[in-house]
Amino acid sequence: MSIKKIRIIGAGLAGTEAAYWLANRGINVDLYEMRPNKQTEAHQTKDFAELVCSNSFKSLNPISAPGILKREMKELGSLSIASAEKAAVAAGEALAVDRDLFSKFITEKIYNHPLINIRREEVLSLPDDNILTILATGPLTSESLSLSLSKHTGSEHFYFYDAISPIVDLSSVNFEKAFYGNRYGKTSRMPQNSELEASTEDYINCPLDKNEYDLFINELLAGQRVEPKQFERVKHFEGCMPIEEMADRGFNTLRFGPMKPVGLPDPKTGKEAYAIVQLRPENLSKTSYNLVGFQTKLKYGEQTRIFRLIPGLENAEFIRLGSMHRNTFVDSPRVLSLDLRLKKFKNIMLAGQITGVEGYMESASTGLIAGIYAHAILENRPIPAPPANTAFGALLGHIQSTHKTDFQPSGINFSLFEDHHFTAEIEELRTKFRKKIPKEEKRKLISQSSERSFMEYCTRLQQLAPTTA
Repeated sequence: MSIKKIRIIGAGLAGTEAAYWLANRGINVDLYEMRPNKQTEAHQTKDFAELVCSNSFKSLNPISAPGILKREMKELGSLSIASAEKAAVAAGEALAVDRDLFSKFITEKIYNHPLINIRREEVLSLPDDNILTILATGPLTSESLSLSLSKHTGSEHFYFYDAISPIVDLSSVNFEKAFYGNRYGKTSRMPQNSELEASTEDYINCPLDKNEYDLFINELLAGQRVEPKQFERVKHFEGCMPIEEMADRGFNTLRFGPMKPVGLPDPKTGKEAYAIVQLRPENLSKTSYNLVGFQTKLKYGEQTRIFRLIPGLENAEFIRLGSMHRNTFVDSPRVLSLDLRLKKFKNIMLAGQITGVEGYMESASTGLIAGIYAHAILENRPIPAPPANTAFGALLGHIQSTHKTDFQPSGINFSLFEDHHFTAEIEELRTKFRKKIPKEEKRKLISQSSERSFMEYCTRLQQLAPTTA
């Protein structure tokens, strides 16, 4: 019987999760990590899975999106979750860790596994042999390897930083002021074979008069901004400039950019407003919308305060706030197959933030999935994809969603859980509450439904891929 072997490049959260999953199922792993021989601009130690930013893994609340994801990871035997529980520090409802203890625990587990061979060396380019390889080098992928990946994916599908706009829950938009409508009343143009219906009301529009615009710009200019770390100092493309930096160029710059009102008459007055903020659907269910062109470096508290000055968003609930920072990721819907392999290079899989997920646990979870998928590929059996109504399924849906032409990274949030995966349960709630479904009830429904589906998935995985460790 031939010995099955895999190569994993990068010993961060994703790489170590994939390595641990595969080694525990009898697969020999060569795990490459360039540190400490070559450090990144942000890392300080030689330990694996070093946390370079926050020490928080977000909420443990079982009816929060991050809580659902962590519950699923624990069911799969996640090394990151086990390590986090060992290194946990008090942080209210959040799972926060002593970052040094966390990384050391993972490093020891990986080093002590008999089927994981550690290679402390830099990989300069994507391998061109037939060994299945998982690339999990994260947002600080080295320049030479980034260049190689760019050549494999096409530079138009490769990015060096992200530009994330805030996302608003639809139910918190005030339609006494906001209105639906596409610019010039145009019908949306749908991709071929799309199941989506064309519409003239894809966008939500929030009109501002001159006084409201002046107040918004003044507060935007005065808002506190996040100072970039040295390794995050990048020159942004014109089309992805932070909105506050656009405003720096002139008081009326935004009125001729992302806040231009032309072609959007307010149905209440029949006239164009002084300025308009547009919100675009974030998911197929149209339960959440992002602020178009509002990528920002404002501090989170400032974003909430300032963006609630926009008429119609006075009580907005922000599912995700905006950000811009150094990143390395691919246009996953265009370059990855459903099994996370590059479409044009079937021996290369991607995992972690490089796939377009955002956050520690999100990165780790894609490492787990890459490990599960790689095991199936090596065993020459069908890929066991997680159910779409689970947190794992929701994240995979994000990186595989071709209905977005401007793919950007996302962490787990409820906008990724599409309503059509919970149709029967939502109808029951509508019957029960008659009018609007309370937000907590819907989230509880998602948590319970996803838990049932994921437990069935874990049972199936255990039958297909039992541990040998």
